[in-house]
Amino acid sequence: MRFIRSIRSIPVPLIALALILGVVGNARAQQRGADASAASQQAAPPAGRGGGARGGRGRGGAFQNLTLTTTAWPDGGMIPLRYTQAGPEVSPAIQWSAAPAGTVSFVLVFHDADTLVNNSTDDLLHWMLWNIPGTATAIAQGRPDGFELEDGTRQISVSGSRYRGPGASATGPIHHYVMELYALDTMLDIKVNPQGPQETNPNVQAIRTSIIQAMVGHIRGKAAYFGLFRRPQ
Repeated sequence: MRFIRSIRSIPVPLIALALILGVVGNARAQQRGADASAASQQAAPPAGRGGGARGGRGRGGAFQNLTLTTTAWPDGGMIPLRYTQAGPEVSPAIQWSAAPAGTVSFVLVFHDADTLVNNSTDDLLHWMLWNIPGTATAIAQGRPDGFELEDGTRQISVSGSRYRGPGASATGPIHHYVMELYALDTMLDIKVNPQGPQETNPNVQAIRTSIIQAMVGHIRGKAAYFGLFRRPQ
């Protein structure tokens, strides 16, 4: 009762002032806590990154999508007889966009995605060129035979040292032929020794596997182009 009497004895303006000061003090404390939390979030590194380093790039950070094209057929279109086994089997002219920074060489692979070799996961290799100079932006039509050409480019196919045109049977479905270009930051030390007169062609699939394995960790860019073919009836 004395406590209640003592409160009643305090003037009303003083009680109101005390209440106001208490509310203001509490609001300031809450604001200081919010400011500290925001500062802590700003100082912390973003999720998924370590502080003090640029994460997420590494050797693969410079990868670039390239543009590959040929005037021989439209992308995804039918391949004319001129470039196939049903015609003179001329290798097509091919162009691509400028190389990514650091490109030393290119690899071009042309393969039949609908044909398997020796009951394996390997498809039929129609053309593979590697150590194409990194300054190149095109391959001329009608490339000559030979495992190594004058500019250092090396080539191979199921036919040996030359371009092998599409040859899907007239009695089967249309086949999908894929042309892929890779930009590399290195040259590939893989050679093909010319065979003697009585020797069979080199093991194409083994050479292809060696090239693909040597490319790992050195790819700076890639492009793809497609064509369709089936021999006429």
